[in-house]
Amino acid sequence: MKKRYVYYACMFAIVLACSKEFTQKPAIGALSDEAIQNEQGVELLLVGAYSALDGIRNNQGTDPWQATGDNWWFDVIADDAHKGSTDGDQPDLFSIEVYNWSTANPYFFGRWNGLFAGVNRANAVLDLISKIEEGDFTSQISEARFLRGHYNMELVKIYGNVPYITEENFAAVEFNQPNPGPIWDEIEADLQFAIDNLPDTQADPGKPTSMTARAFKGKAHMLQNELSEAKGLFDAVIGSGDYSLLPEFLDNFRLAGDNSTESIFAIQFTADGGQSLNGNQGGTLNFPNPGPFSSCCGFYQPTQDLANAYQTDAGGLPLLDTFNQSDIDNDYGVNSADAFTPHAGNLDPRIDYTIGRRAIDYNGYGPNIGKDWIRAAFSDISGPYLPKKNVYQAGEDGNVGTGAWGQQHSGINYHIMRYADLLLMRAEIAVEENDLPTALSIVNQIRARARDGSYVQNEAGTANAANYLINEYVSFADQEEARKAVRFERRLELAMEGHRFFDLKRWGVTVDVINTYVQNEARTIENFGQKAGTYMTTMDLLPIPIIAIDLSGGVLTQNPGY
Repeated sequence: MKKRYVYYACMFAIVLACSKEFTQKPAIGALSDEAIQNEQGVELLLVGAYSALDGIRNNQGTDPWQATGDNWWFDVIADDAHKGSTDGDQPDLFSIEVYNWSTANPYFFGRWNGLFAGVNRANAVLDLISKIEEGDFTSQISEARFLRGHYNMELVKIYGNVPYITEENFAAVEFNQPNPGPIWDEIEADLQFAIDNLPDTQADPGKPTSMTARAFKGKAHMLQNELSEAKGLFDAVIGSGDYSLLPEFLDNFRLAGDNSTESIFAIQFTADGGQSLNGNQGGTLNFPNPGPFSSCCGFYQPTQDLANAYQTDAGGLPLLDTFNQSDIDNDYGVNSADAFTPHAGNLDPRIDYTIGRRAIDYNGYGPNIGKDWIRAAFSDISGPYLPKKNVYQAGEDGNVGTGAWGQQHSGINYHIMRYADLLLMRAEIAVEENDLPTALSIVNQIRARARDGSYVQNEAGTANAANYLINEYVSFADQEEARKAVRFERRLELAMEGHRFFDLKRWGVTVDVINTYVQNEARTIENFGQKAGTYMTTMDLLPIPIIAIDLSGGVLTQNPGY
């Protein structure tokens, strides 16, 4: 499907050139409304709806990293990542990191803008099909409604109270709709239609199936804390046999993991040198600067808090209650020319597939040399670590585009949902039902994969790069321990994948967790606590962007607290 995306992207631009607002007669090189009222026209518009998954559209008026579909900068709100780079680069994102929020922040508008572009592209497909008198377009309607359900779910997840835009609104150019509350009923209706009408398999990798739609409707119920409704949907997905964990954790972040058995739904990126605009433009800032391959721009650096979470006890289990009482050894304040010894204590092996640490192999490019690979000064609140999951492995650089200022457009897919994510949500349900054996079994599946897979090796390739020790739980003492274990496992497994902030919101713990993180992080980055403000409950919903309110003529209303 990746190759088809590239081809149709060019054709889609031609289709968009047509607009009855401008002329009754199509411009040279454009297509009339009647010319696209056929199966090919529907497919072209449908690919346009898929292409909005990455948040990027022509003339969008915002930077691609503000609208990005991988939600990376939401990890900066939570305790997984710092903005990275220097404090003064991307000051609007710095303001988000230190909880000094403004309704005019372009990052808030960028994601809003990109998601509504996706809603409107899905509506364009549905509107076009309504004008075609002959043919069966059930499959295309199902895909368009699945995509609209996804885009709207992201909007509600982020902003809470959002308007519902239908294909009828699209046809009548009536986009200024009110936002009285969450639109869960409409989202569920779209996803249920997709469940009922999508096929069990798709010829093109990356297209949703009926089971994909079940997984997403289950997630919609999880976001509403409707656990019993989510349970049956997740059980159907698990029981289908369509998905399984990959033997190697790392393969989820390599080309080998694209459209694998662990991928439930993903943004289909591709790149082949040059600008490669079908690559991940939204993540273009998030490569080491200069790093091992002189990339840009040093953003998205893991926190000390996250690194500490990968510590394990003598039995190979996480330190659920005490992980942040001490920091793993790090090279913050240590120059590359100075001696440094990595942490010698027990660690979960997933740390070194998630966090780039000094003296540990960096994605096959050799040992991380520390400060000289990091753009930020020690006075910036960026810390000593580099991202890894989003950075391609050595040997995969042929699937990456580059640009004039060092930007990288990775062609590796981003998993909007992978099977481990779904399994751990199912474990959450088991905990709340006090079904501890099921929760234990699921968590141990995830931990066994991490234990039995390959570990990062030392430079000589003769031994493990660190003292990796991970094991399964024997049992959970009670429901509270099980709840802690499941939630902790989600962080260890899904860190730096854009989920953490939304998990904390679902659990109702953002204020305690984030403010404690700010306090603890200052042990490593001394001025972090001085720069960061206080996270408040109202921030669980981002503000409705003031530009959106203004453009609506005041139809949209602001979220409480802003």
